[in-house]
Amino acid sequence: MSTAAIPPGFRSISIGGEFLRTVGPMYGRWDGERVRLGFRVEHRHGNIARNGHGGMLATFADMQMAVVTHYQWPEIAGHSFPTISMTTDYVAPAPMGAWVEGSADVIRATKSLVFIQGTASVEGVTILRFSGVYKIGPKRDYANPRDPFGLVTDTHAKKK
Repeated sequence: MSTAAIPPGFRSISIGGEFLRTVGPMYGRWDGERVRLGFRVEHRHGNIARNGHGGMLATFADMQMAVVTHYQWPEIAGHSFPTISMTTDYVAPAPMGAWVEGSADVIRATKSLVFIQGTASVEGVTILRFSGVYKIGPKRDYANPRDPFGLVTDTHAKKK
C-alpha cells in the first residue's frame, strides 16, 4: 500500500507488540482534542464476504481506546491499559480498500479503571460502535508519556 492512500495528517504509529505489527500498520492523528486512528482494509484483514473481518475491527477498536487515554487523561498518561472488557457493535461493513477511521473519548477514570467509548467510520458512515473498561496498569517506559505515539505537532498543542 502506498502512503498516498493515507489521508493527510495521519502518520504511521507503532502500537503494541508483534501481533499489531502483523495486522498493521495503523496510523494516528491528534486534532487537539481527540486521537484519531485509521487503517486501510487490505485483503489480509478480510472475511469470506470480502469485508473487514470483525476480529480486525475489534483489534482496531481496542487500540483506539487504549491509545486515547494517554492524550485525554493526563493523570494516568504513560501507563499500560490492559483490556478488562470490551463491547463492539458492528453497524455496517468495511469494504476492501476502505479507510477505517475511529475516535474515542474517556468517559471516566477511577483509581484503577478507565471507561471509554467510541466509533469508527468509513467515508462518514458509522461502521462500528465500541466501549471498553481498561485497568490502569504499571507505568511504561515512554520517552513522552503524554505523547507516546508522536502525534502532537506544533499546530496542535497538547490539551492541558
